[in-house]
Amino acid sequence: MYQNKYEIISKKQIADGIFDFTISCKEVAEAATAGQFVHISVPGCFLRRPISICEIDKQSGTIRLVVQVRGNGTKIMSCLNVGEKMDLLGPLGTGFTKSENADSVILIGGGIGTPPMLELSRCYGERARVITGFRNSSLSILSDDFKKTGARLTECTDDGSRGIKGFVTDALKEEIKKSRPQKVYACGPMVMLKGVAEICKSDNIDCEISLEERMACGVGACLGCAVKLNRDGNEFYGHVCKDGPVFSAKEVVF
Repeated sequence: MYQNKYEIISKKQIADGIFDFTISCKEVAEAATAGQFVHISVPGCFLRRPISICEIDKQSGTIRLVVQVRGNGTKIMSCLNVGEKMDLLGPLGTGFTKSENADSVILIGGGIGTPPMLELSRCYGERARVITGFRNSSLSILSDDFKKTGARLTECTDDGSRGIKGFVTDALKEEIKKSRPQKVYACGPMVMLKGVAEICKSDNIDCEISLEERMACGVGACLGCAVKLNRDGNEFYGHVCKDGPVFSAKEVVF
């Protein structure tokens, strides 16, 4: 884990209220894996903001962050520009478990839960089928990036303004009918993750989910991101920031 002020070398707006940053941070990039996050200190705000790592380039020593404006902190963050520095702590949390021998996986991203699936898609390439879901086309992101990884992409929107009209859970059921995957990965709203977990449980498919949660410390020192887990029949509370954000879907008590 590293903490420093790192230079922003690229910034662009990729959708309505969604900004794409590339940060030069060699040591963080070297240590990071798909599914981890960074904690960002925002000027004028007391608490850091957790942002999932979208893409890792170990060769160039950069990471990519996709930020959606949701409140004052992310609004301030969105105003940072190329050449300025971002106070960043990371990489944090437990990332996805990659199955090297899997010849078919499904990656699911809902809303701003989509960015952390991109690095995983880069790992699997043509072995991955990606399903993304957004409220409407103005919030759709990263479609070209997923296609560049070699993955087959299915896009869903609630209103049908882009891709298939409907939910990612409907698309998941259809993909499983076509070809059963060895594993499913998902990140997005809790109601979406619950639906994905139920489908995978009923079809006996291994599934990992990345939880979205408000975090105060980011290192497991507070109880701000507690999540109820059931492991081997024993219920207990874990921390999304430290024990996750990635968990086995069968362990999470929704």
